[in-house]
Amino acid sequence: MWKVSKLTDLSPLELFEIFRLRIDTFVVEQNRIYHECDNIDLKAVHLFHWNEKTSRVDAYARIFEDNGIIVFGRVVTHNSTRGLGMGRQLVQNIMNYIQKYWNGKSVNIEAQEQVVGLYEKFGFKIKGESFIHEGSPHVKMVYIPK
Repeated sequence: MWKVSKLTDLSPLELFEIFRLRIDTFVVEQNRIYHECDNIDLKAVHLFHWNEKTSRVDAYARIFEDNGIIVFGRVVTHNSTRGLGMGRQLVQNIMNYIQKYWNGKSVNIEAQEQVVGLYEKFGFKIKGESFIHEGSPHVKMVYIPK
């Protein structure tokens, strides 16, 4: 089941599972040492897929506005769901949410290089050169509504 919530409205279990997925993926699996939980979590909307059978978060992203620009990040799928289309569903849900609440605004993201193709399918364009962010190669990408 897809859910959207502010941090203060998440259940303790949902919050735990979101942070577990993010830390397991970005810190442990990708071997990146940084503060995974930050102040953006306090202002962001948290969009995630809750698996009722396993009481686990299968996909997650946070969405927020920064100086009039819409941003999303911490886009992640559980390793057991990768390759099954969950990433596409997640990005589609993100874009649907953005269209509903910020229709007509540009969207800027910093994408890990290995997932650039996924975002391009949704109309994102690379803007600038590759750079290292928190130990991983990223590119800035922008979506400009038509």
